[in-house]
Amino acid sequence: MTGVIVNYGLNALPRDGTSRAITIGKFDGVHRGHQKVIDQLLSVAGEAEPTVITFDRHPSAILNPGDAPEAILSEAQKIELLEKAGIARVIVLAFDHELSSLTHQDFSDRVLVDGLGASMVLVGADFRYGHGGGGTIDTLRAEGAKGGFLVEVVADLCEEEGQRVSSTMIRQQLEKGEASATRALLGRYHFVRGEVAQGFQRGRALGYPTANLSINIEGYVPGDGVYATFVTHAGIRYDAATSIGVNPTFGDLNDRTIESHLMNSTLDLYGEVITVEFVEFVRGMKKFDSPEALSTQMGLDESQIAGILSDASRA
Repeated sequence: MTGVIVNYGLNALPRDGTSRAITIGKFDGVHRGHQKVIDQLLSVAGEAEPTVITFDRHPSAILNPGDAPEAILSEAQKIELLEKAGIARVIVLAFDHELSSLTHQDFSDRVLVDGLGASMVLVGADFRYGHGGGGTIDTLRAEGAKGGFLVEVVADLCEEEGQRVSSTMIRQQLEKGEASATRALLGRYHFVRGEVAQGFQRGRALGYPTANLSINIEGYVPGDGVYATFVTHAGIRYDAATSIGVNPTFGDLNDRTIESHLMNSTLDLYGEVITVEFVEFVRGMKKFDSPEALSTQMGLDESQIAGILSDASRA
């Protein structure tokens, strides 16, 4: 890959006359349904530059403050996955009052035609755009006829157990700790990323040193529990046992943390950035009668997790 090009905001649109094949959406999670859209875009783009228009926040953050769902991926994670899927350019628009006040005609003229030189636009059959959702497939086709772009409709999206794969479905699975079910929806393991912070070093005292993530975590944090995971640092992937929660055995934490014990490794990762991929849920969080009882359970967890990861796909 030569590197995806990213433009941020209406004022940063390239306006360079390049022909572009465009699709539009939040793309939160870049899940299997999104991947199918991207595959369709690539199949019809021809010589046009495959481009995604996405948004820096959920529309509800402006239209219904307080109701916006938590993002599955950070903006940086999303852009990385779009690049991996074959997208050459990502346009990140701030979903603010300026954008939401554009009429559908203004959006077509200013963004699609003048800003991006659209030759083709791929959207879902229920696509709405412009102020108040006033634009439809029919208005987009009419504007395309004047502006010089064709409109394609997305083929049927992926389904899982009779339901369309959606970001909402993925959040529900993550909240329940359903890591393996989430992988089926995403087509990969869900991952979070962050800098390792100084902890209480209790794991080290128990014989299971951990790398702790507690602030500035990228990605949706799954429900509390112990997981079989892969941890990646500096391009190297390690087997790991990861717990999420407030460590009820000690009872002095108010904020949830992600604590990963790298199995068969003694790396000191303080201050380093790591990625944690969630493979399978092992058990819920539990308060133990003593640190020794917790240590015994951690040994049992590690044995179980070693078996899970030995069979897990590393793709």
